[in-house]
Amino acid sequence: MDMEQARFNMIEQQIRTWEVLDPEVLDLLAAVKRECFVSAAHQPLAFADIELPIGNGQTMLQPRIEARILQEVAVRNTDIVLEVGAGSGYMAALLASKAEYVYSVEIDPVLAENARRNLQQAGVANVSVETGDASGGWPAHGPYDVIVISGSLPELPEAFLQQLKIGGRLAAFIGEAPAMQARLTTRTSDQAFNTINLFETVVAPLSTAKQRQRFVF
Repeated sequence: MDMEQARFNMIEQQIRTWEVLDPEVLDLLAAVKRECFVSAAHQPLAFADIELPIGNGQTMLQPRIEARILQEVAVRNTDIVLEVGAGSGYMAALLASKAEYVYSVEIDPVLAENARRNLQQAGVANVSVETGDASGGWPAHGPYDVIVISGSLPELPEAFLQQLKIGGRLAAFIGEAPAMQARLTTRTSDQAFNTINLFETVVAPLSTAKQRQRFVF
């Protein structure tokens, strides 16, 4: 398989057509080797427009969704980033390519160790993969310039908003299947936030996300 041709096709046919036109983001997608963050068995599908299994029932986001989120949070080289859901480490590698430092939290210890190994093998030094449940926030290293929540939540916990710096950006997938919204929230002042809906999607939920209370008749 010609990996470079497949990577080129992914960028041109999937990513650009999904309103991802930031040249820095496109360059990152060409430079960070996605195939190094999937299992050997799935490498031929590394650039396909699908969620890929990464073990223990978890999946990687589709490439176009990762790219769009990366573009929308507009990471700067002075930013401290929190990622909730390390997965295979690929999104952390993309974020780290633009950020000062990334803290990536993964609840599954097996996946966390795999992400650490993938990042080390890729030569990414400015990421710390920590094991724990960050579905309700992760104050240890906050406040953050950027927060990316890589699994869906029925509602966004208030704690995440309070862990954003003023001017900070948070990307999350909010709702329940079959109707979810990718949202970008920016903290504009101590008590004010601006939220926009980016696109509709369906993303696997964080395994420990608190579900909405339902009325029982």
